[in-house]
Amino acid sequence: LEEYLKFKQLKTSLKEAILLDYYTAGFCWAKEMNFSLIQLSGFMDLLNFLLENLSDKHMSLGDNLKELGRAMAGIGETDSEGSGDLDFFSIEQAKAVIDYLNISLFKHYKAYEYLFHSPGEEFVISNE
Repeated sequence: LEEYLKFKQLKTSLKEAILLDYYTAGFCWAKEMNFSLIQLSGFMDLLNFLLENLSDKHMSLGDNLKELGRAMAGIGETDSEGSGDLDFFSIEQAKAVIDYLNISLFKHYKAYEYLFHSPGEEFVISNE
C-alpha cells in the first residue's frame, strides 16, 4: 500500500503514517469480511472517496454522510435505476460497511479534519 499510495516520507510524516493506517485497516477489515475482489475494490474506492471529500473538498461531516447515502442508495433493490454504484453489496454487507465507516472515519472526523486542514505538519525527528 505504501508504494501504491506513493508515500515517500512515511517514517517522518505523521500524515502519511495515519493515511497508511487508515487504508491498511480498511483493507484488512474488508478481507476479514470475505469480500469478493470487486467488493474489496469498491470498498477501497469508497474509503478513498469519503476521505477525498474531507481532504480536497473540505466537506462537512453531514455532507459527507449524505454522499455516503447517495453511494449506498438502492442496495438490495431489484430496480437498477434506483441503484447506486455499490449495488454489488448485499444489504447485510452494506450495513457492515456503514458500521465500519462510523467507527473508523465518522467517529474521528474532527481528527481527520485537523490532519488535513491544520496549518502545518510536525515532522518526526527520529524513530525513538
